Amino acid sequence: MRRPVARNLTVLAVSAAVVVSVGAAAPPPAAQSPGGEKTPLAVGYGGAVSSVDPDASAAGIEVLRKGGNAVDAAVATAAALGVTEPYSAGIGGGGYFVYYDAKSRTVRTIDGRETAPLSADKNLFLENGKPLAFADAVSSGLSVGTPGTPATWQTALDQWGSKRLSSVLKPAERIAREGFTVDETFRSQTASNEARFRYFPDTAELFLPGGRLPVVGSTFKNPDLARTYAELGRKGVDAIYHGRLGRDIVDTVNKPPVDPGSGWNARPGDLTARDLAAYRTKLQAPTRTSYRGLGVYSMAPSSSGGTTVGEALNILERTDLSKASKARYLHRFIEASRIAFADRGRWVGDPAFEDVPTKELLSQRFADSRECLIKDDAVLSSPVAPGDPRHPQRCGTGGTAAPTTYEGDSTTHLTAADKWGNVVAYTLTIEQTGGSGITVPGRGFILNNELTDFSFTPANPAVHDPNLPGPGKRPRSSISPTIVLDRHHKPVVALGSPGGATIITTVLQTLTGFVDRGLPLVDAIAAPRASQRNAAQTELEPGLYDSDLRKQLEAIGHSFKVNPEIGAATGVQRLPGGKWLAAAETVRRGGGSAMVVRPSR
Repeated sequence: MRRPVARNLTVLAVSAAVVVSVGAAAPPPAAQSPGGEKTPLAVGYGGAVSSVDPDASAAGIEVLRKGGNAVDAAVATAAALGVTEPYSAGIGGGGYFVYYDAKSRTVRTIDGRETAPLSADKNLFLENGKPLAFADAVSSGLSVGTPGTPATWQTALDQWGSKRLSSVLKPAERIAREGFTVDETFRSQTASNEARFRYFPDTAELFLPGGRLPVVGSTFKNPDLARTYAELGRKGVDAIYHGRLGRDIVDTVNKPPVDPGSGWNARPGDLTARDLAAYRTKLQAPTRTSYRGLGVYSMAPSSSGGTTVGEALNILERTDLSKASKARYLHRFIEASRIAFADRGRWVGDPAFEDVPTKELLSQRFADSRECLIKDDAVLSSPVAPGDPRHPQRCGTGGTAAPTTYEGDSTTHLTAADKWGNVVAYTLTIEQTGGSGITVPGRGFILNNELTDFSFTPANPAVHDPNLPGPGKRPRSSISPTIVLDRHHKPVVALGSPGGATIITTVLQTLTGFVDRGLPLVDAIAAPRASQRNAAQTELEPGLYDSDLRKQLEAIGHSFKVNPEIGAATGVQRLPGGKWLAAAETVRRGGGSAMVVRPSR
């Protein structure tokens, strides 16, 4: 049975039946533990939290049970992820926070992206006139931007929270002090970073205890991070932006503590106390796109997530995806993604430095001028040239094609809701899995490598690249925390994902799976994914690559390669009667953890 198209609904309810589409059924909701066990689906009252980790989700639920709201719970969950997902997030990184206020029925956002040092220029990653190899840039002080996560937490709490920072950090401080259970994902991520972690003695001492990989089932403790959280609780985030903790970060960036016997050239950065003191989050309006009668809200630049997901949705608006065959649905999704990424690469950068046509990129007029490029019996050649959103012409292009630059595929996403109806979608990151690999001595957290999200050199030398480094500039991101509202401005669903540039396609595919294909949220998250980012080949997870759908699409010209895992989404959905559904991955990253305050039977 297929759920009616969303434009006819005020609240999307959970289908009792498994809907067959490009996806797989998820297990039913199970009894949830306070942490330690992963359950991808939970339904109940009092609020909800969904993340990749059970201890982190439990931290958010603990705050909700003590009277906190969705913002308080989101910060608590994020802080706990800094303990249990230290290779994806933490106070050494940044992120984007999207908040729905139930009282005013409005969406607000915080840009907490890291910034380049004030001394940076377009030659940041050039050495002897040539761009550094990516691996050389990542594990160095050059890659580290001014952290934005602590400021994001404080801004969110000041604007919309009900608890003090010291209070919401307590669960994460406890987890860091008492430890969490190592799972296979944590061990495998450590193993994939083992060689470069050994370059840095402080990182090796913390994450390779006794010189060995952590053992699955063992308890991992981080007393340094527990003390750091306690210090943040006592002194506030000024400890980073104006205090000793900040000076420790500056010292580490400018003189990375590398093992001299490793032979690694850990190039120094040029971060200063002035950079930390000058850092500010940005409170800004979200992007908004109308899709099937719903309002889709996300992050405006410096992230490209909201504009690119929004443009792709506008391109798909003219196609009834609910009635399309599986092959036509995937074909249209792939081609819309390809076109939207072409325009992203040309037009989106930090709006404090670049003239970004955000409104025009999200116009239906521009989308219609691009949609006409899509044919049902042929495939566009990549890279597709960008269009001109300010002067759209039917099937026209506005420049020379350029490939999509690389972004690290780590990061983590959480969603939270409370009993009052407030909702948060928050994606935070240290960029690459393991970030820069550099741990601040005695502080228990890894620094980001976010500045490698800049273009090292122009993606297309013939055209201005809006994503070159600059002083205090925010590198372009693909982070796409998204909240969907109905026509009465009440929440329908909120979701997001990690995955570098694949974040955009993951959010787009999950949304269309949920809204158009009729999949329950947990199944839309579990569905095997495709990701096309204006490249010659589209990446497919094995569930699609090994299917007959691949052959059908190859017959009209698509070319594919396997990606074992794309993204790791979480979401929450509002149900009737004050009930919430929380959903997470069933398999990816070892599965996610969905929890509610009071589970319904």
